[in-house]
Parts: sequence; structure tokens; C-alpha cells
Amino acid sequence: MGESEVVVVTGASGGIGAALALRLAQEGRRLVLAARRGDELRQVADEAERRGAPRALAVETDVTRRAQVERLRDEALAAFGRFDAWVNNAGRGISRPVLELSDEDVDEMIAVNVKSALYGMQAAVPHMVARGSGHVVNVSSFLGRVPLVSVRSAYSAAKAALNSLTASLRAELRAYPGIQVSLVMPGVVTTDFARNVRGGPPAVTGVPAVAGAPPARTGGPASPGMSQTAEEVGEAIAQLLRHPVPELYTNPASAELARQYFADVAAFEERAARR
Repeated sequence: MGESEVVVVTGASGGIGAALALRLAQEGRRLVLAARRGDELRQVADEAERRGAPRALAVETDVTRRAQVERLRDEALAAFGRFDAWVNNAGRGISRPVLELSDEDVDEMIAVNVKSALYGMQAAVPHMVARGSGHVVNVSSFLGRVPLVSVRSAYSAAKAALNSLTASLRAELRAYPGIQVSLVMPGVVTTDFARNVRGGPPAVTGVPAVAGAPPARTGGPASPGMSQTAEEVGEAIAQLLRHPVPELYTNPASAELARQYFADVAAFEERAARR
């Protein structure tokens, strides 16, 4: 990516989104940063400019509102005349077993983790099609592929839906080889994510208060290896923007766990439950 390119990042007021913004700033990217928490978002934008971004535009946005996502797109175009990549990173977790889920729980997980990305794709892709190039990145979760933590029930289901939408969009855009569509699946990430989960941090033994992800034990069937920092995940996404691939597990151990899971789902879950 050249230094004149523009990247839109949602969920950029903290965690992975903020880490990605600061990493891209060091590469001289122009940034459009979105989140609901305006004060924190502006602090990230200011820091991004201190670290090398020619400009970092903070746009306070509730990405569960289609009109606000469309406004985000319009402000990006008004400020820069283009955007080259759009990263749908906003998300929220939950700590509630399947049998205790309410309508409100499920509705919020779908709104924050699925609809927000759908709105982003629908806002961004027509501009990319008109230009003949662009890169859509949807940040999902290892749990969207391997749902091993029951209290993350609706979160895992929502991320699985996001995975499916991402694959469908990639198929729809086959006629536009200049447009890349990528799915990113972090595992355990040490962020403040779990402090904001619906239902509060999990009180279940072995389930960490981090990024809606599997237990942080290493070497067992329920763990994708060591946890990563938000900065490490941000670095992985920055590299993805430079060298696009369809899917990326930010923790290399996750890919092997996913392979094992789908090779024999029942046996894998039984082993995980015994730990």
C-alpha cells in the first residue's frame, strides 16, 4: 500500500481497532476512524497523527445504525475523495449460555457483530466497484469457526454468520479481481473486550476475560495456543492489507485446531469437555 492510501477502521477507539490504526499510522496511511466513544476515538486519532499518519479523521459512529455507517462513508469521501480499504472491526461479546439467551441478547449480538459489518460492506463496496479496486476486511473470531466456549454462545453464532457473509461477498465479487475480501479470525486477545461483554465477564472456570475467545490454557484441545496482544493482531491485519489473503487466523495454532475440530467434531468437543 502506498502512503497516499486511505483506510477506514471501525471499532477504533480501543483494542484491536486502535492498535491497527496506530500501526497503519507508522506506515503513513491516511485514516478514517469510527467508534461510538467519541473522546477515546479522538485520542486515538491524535496519537495516530503523532505517529505518522498524514491525517486521521475521527468520525463518531454507531455502526449498528445503517444511516451512520453511510455517513461514515460519505465523510471519508468528502475528506479524502477515496478509500482503499475498509476494516469492519467493531464487535461485542456475551457471557450467557444458550438456554439463558433472551431475544435482546441475540438481537444485540446480531446488530453489533453482523449487521454493522453488513452495513460497512454495503456502504464501501459500490465505491470500490466504481474504482475497480479496494479491500474489505471483516474481523471475526476463532469462535466463529470453532465454537468451544458455551457462554460465548450467541457471539460465536454471530461471528459464524459474519464468516458466511464474508465468503458470500467474495463469491459475488469474482467479476472484480481488483477487490479483495478478507476474513480475520483472532483467538485469545488480551484487550478490554470482555469488560464490555453483555452479561458481564464470564464467571466460568477456565474461560478468560479476554476477547470473547477460548480458554487461555496452552496445548489442549480447547485452546488456540498462547494469547496475543491487540498490537500483535493489529500487526497481522496490517500485513494482510499489504498482502491480501482470503482468510487469516492471527494465531497460527488456530488453523490446526480448526482442522482437528472439523475432522471429528464430536471427538474434539468430548476431549475439550473433559479438560
